[in-house]
Amino acid sequence: MQEQQENVLATRATVTATLVLGAVTGFLLGCAIAIPLAESHLKTYLERVAVQDDASLTDARALLETMQHSASPACSETELSNLRDLVFHSDYLKDAGRIQRGKIECSASAGRPARSIGDFKAGQAQAGGTVLDGNLTPIRDESLKRTGIQRGNAFVVFSSHLPEPDSRLPLRLTIYPYQEQAGTTATSSAGSPETSSDQAADEVERRGDTIVASHCSTVMSRCVLASVGVDDARRGELLVISSTTLAGGIAGVFIGIALCSLHRRSLAPDRQLKNAVARDQLQLAYQPIVNLASGEISGAEALARWTRPDGVSVGPSEFIKMAEDNGFMGSITNLVLRRALKEFGEVFKKLPEFRLNVNVAASDLMDPKFLPMIEAVVQEYHVRPSSLTLEVTETSAANQEDALESIRLLRRMGFGISIDDFGTGYSNLSYLLYLSVDSIKIDKAFTRAIGTDAVTVGILPQIIAMARTMNLAVVVEGIESPTQADYFSTDNLKIFGQGWLYGRPMPAGEFFSLLGVTVDQPSIAAIPEAAGVPSRWRQLRHGAGTATVQ
Repeated sequence: MQEQQENVLATRATVTATLVLGAVTGFLLGCAIAIPLAESHLKTYLERVAVQDDASLTDARALLETMQHSASPACSETELSNLRDLVFHSDYLKDAGRIQRGKIECSASAGRPARSIGDFKAGQAQAGGTVLDGNLTPIRDESLKRTGIQRGNAFVVFSSHLPEPDSRLPLRLTIYPYQEQAGTTATSSAGSPETSSDQAADEVERRGDTIVASHCSTVMSRCVLASVGVDDARRGELLVISSTTLAGGIAGVFIGIALCSLHRRSLAPDRQLKNAVARDQLQLAYQPIVNLASGEISGAEALARWTRPDGVSVGPSEFIKMAEDNGFMGSITNLVLRRALKEFGEVFKKLPEFRLNVNVAASDLMDPKFLPMIEAVVQEYHVRPSSLTLEVTETSAANQEDALESIRLLRRMGFGISIDDFGTGYSNLSYLLYLSVDSIKIDKAFTRAIGTDAVTVGILPQIIAMARTMNLAVVVEGIESPTQADYFSTDNLKIFGQGWLYGRPMPAGEFFSLLGVTVDQPSIAAIPEAAGVPSRWRQLRHGAGTATVQ
């Protein structure tokens, strides 16, 4: 319960932390995005200004063309009425009229003044005979000077108003005369109002805490400067900043949940086991197998051991089932084979009759990669197949045809085959004959029944008689006392014992010392000796002679 509560608290803390981090990241990202958005907004607005300038030029040219071909007398009431109607209905034109020798004779706004207006100096003529003027004042008001164009004696004055800016950003607009901004006069422009209204390209730049963009027009003889403060730009993009902050927070929650899920998954026993196998972190222990007739070591069983990162040891029955259920038992078998053959390579050379037993799971036998793998491993470590005895359970030997075929092939390759836990599954003569096994291992449940009234004791003589008839070797598991060892008759039958009476599973280094052979291997810490080992076995372990392998 306490561990569960700690996991809940850790999950909440992780999700909260990633939420805050995500929200802060989203906020900063939103603030960063607000600046280019504001720059884009300024450029978009100045593009609207440029579009308006082009539209003004188009309307002006059309009106000049109309005036050039007017059927009404110049400055007549009919023409002025027509001009007023055209100008007042245009969004881009302010006035239109007639001009001679620099003096305005009439206009839509001033009518026919009693005294000519002006003395206007005409600008330089452009292509097509159009002349650009930057200071026309059709109604004698110097403060209302406007830019206009003329062709022949007709002139048109442009409106000075700008497009309304988007209210999202508080733009500040400033208009400069073109010649002051560009360092030249409007009439000296290389561009022609007949073809283009732009003299300078739009530019956006940062000036301290202000974002500035400008656009200059030769036709309007002006430059428009649009600017907005950085803080105002961010305030104008509050929706964007709020959205990125919210999105960052939501992403942080999901990331936190994903991290917790991955962490929990990494702590799951099957994931920890798979990681340990991938990193070659399983340990191997070896338990002696003793010839009961001579009391000498004849072999050993390689046993996998796993200790979790938190120091908890997991029993083989638990983690082997876990590996089978999750489909990576083959990786454990591969690891055990390689490690065992590497550690016992010299033992096989010094003691050719020594046998090493390795457990093989049912899933291994049905895996098409298993036979090529085991063949490659024995070749890699130069070990004869006959030095290995593969232990298979009765269940795996009797359940599947693929498993039976694999066992037969292994037998032909020269590997020894032993039926593990014999008597607990599908014990019968037919499949023993069919498989041509070398030996059977009597399950320790029968051994423990010796000296008791359990009915299983009565089965032991039958098993031994069957083995004698079929000339099979017998390995008795779970021998823990001399009484159990003495129970088994050894006349005309190879009977071997395995159990704590002869030694607990131990690291390779300690086993080599027990065996009495010197192997060039890194020293491995010995495990504590089993309590209650009889003196005759202790003498064998610590005697001066070398154990003989039978």
